[in-house]
Amino acid sequence: MNTKKKPGLLIVDDDPLITDTLHFVLSQDFEVYVAETRKQVKSLLTQLDAPPPLALVDLGLPPTQHKPDEGFALISDLLGHSNRIKILVLSGQNDEANARHARALGAMDFIAKPAEPEKIKEALLSALRFDQGAADQATTRAEAEATGGIIGASFAMDKLRNQIKLYADAPFPVLIEGESGSGKELVATSLHQWSKRSAKPYLALNCAAISPTLVEPTLFGYAKGAFTGATQAHSGYFEDARDGTLFLDEIGELPLELQAKLLRVLENGEFQRVGETTSRFSNARIVAATNRDLRKEVREGRFRGDLYHRLSVFSVHVPPLREQDEDKVLLLEHFRTLYAREVGTPPFTLSPEARKLWEEYHFPGNVRELRNIVIRLTTKYAGKTVSPEELEGEFDLDLVNPASIPLPTDAQTLQEYAKFHLRGVHNFDLDKVMKQWEKSYVEAALSMTHGNLSQAAKILGVNRTTLYSRMQTYQSE
Repeated sequence: MNTKKKPGLLIVDDDPLITDTLHFVLSQDFEVYVAETRKQVKSLLTQLDAPPPLALVDLGLPPTQHKPDEGFALISDLLGHSNRIKILVLSGQNDEANARHARALGAMDFIAKPAEPEKIKEALLSALRFDQGAADQATTRAEAEATGGIIGASFAMDKLRNQIKLYADAPFPVLIEGESGSGKELVATSLHQWSKRSAKPYLALNCAAISPTLVEPTLFGYAKGAFTGATQAHSGYFEDARDGTLFLDEIGELPLELQAKLLRVLENGEFQRVGETTSRFSNARIVAATNRDLRKEVREGRFRGDLYHRLSVFSVHVPPLREQDEDKVLLLEHFRTLYAREVGTPPFTLSPEARKLWEEYHFPGNVRELRNIVIRLTTKYAGKTVSPEELEGEFDLDLVNPASIPLPTDAQTLQEYAKFHLRGVHNFDLDKVMKQWEKSYVEAALSMTHGNLSQAAKILGVNRTTLYSRMQTYQSE
């Protein structure tokens, strides 16, 4: 009798015929969980002891009032809950642009509809072979001690490692800022590993991946009978972290009413379980992360200014991959070697032309996107040379946002970028691209001047009335 535990698989699709069929076929190899909406997924994940290692998501989930692209939003939800979930998306056969977008957001790959269940099973089993968690650490003990798993030789990465070493042993909070997929959780782990608390507990909670009603009992614990379902007392993350590190990811999603309670803990370590009046104390070191601009959130009343200043005693910025040109190839070599060894296949190589494309691509999904591209290339082209056309098929050129790319200063370089952009964008719209560039410079100037319209207009070389008029145009679009 085979008692080996089956790997968990979450299937998200609103078509009962598809979910019933897949459940019947795949339940022989996987512990299958089914959901029809994002709301059901969030509820299901809170009930599981551990997140499933695999998810199969239909991109065509029915839109809601607030989220027209439910499938894309769900990818972010799942990776927010656990960055080790391997996500495969089901997409229409002629929906390559959306499939590329999903990959850039963090999905490992897509499966075109209609697809035979056996083909889906083969793709899921293949995805299981790759341990993405292993990629979050260096390949050897010596390398891990030297880099903390922070791979990169650029000035930005050297600065980041130096900051981590400098702040690791301090008892004060650290705020980690950076885009999705840039490696904020890895920085938090490194802060713990390089500290004197490394032998103590390290706990992580993603504030965006848990229902707002559950955040307080999860953080502070609860007494027996505190609410329906509280059949016994339970400690929270602050108690369980004890003298270790508590990592609060996506701190910008924390409800306002809980921000005051978190501030109290940060000030004196004091908190109370839900349903209790007895004060308890925690000596956990707080590390928080966000991909939002918390200063803007404070200005707009969505985040407490006193909590922001308390959290940002030390601030660490994780740079986007587009600012680390020399690290793109280094990360390619690192992940290519790691995954080829892990699955026991010869590594792929890039042709000189493909390598040039790799160096030019801006990786809007950051290191997470780069890693998943390497996984797909390892699966499809083991021991082979990848051509420019084959590599381009893995890029999401539609997602390259001109606002995030430094404008070249010479005409030749700008022309080369334009060719690169036009090669992969479907239904190119020159007016739209020019508006994106203009809007990005306006927003940059306003950010630099903290919203001062007159100063921003001066930086941009336009008068205040013109700037205000253009801002009104953006808001109406």
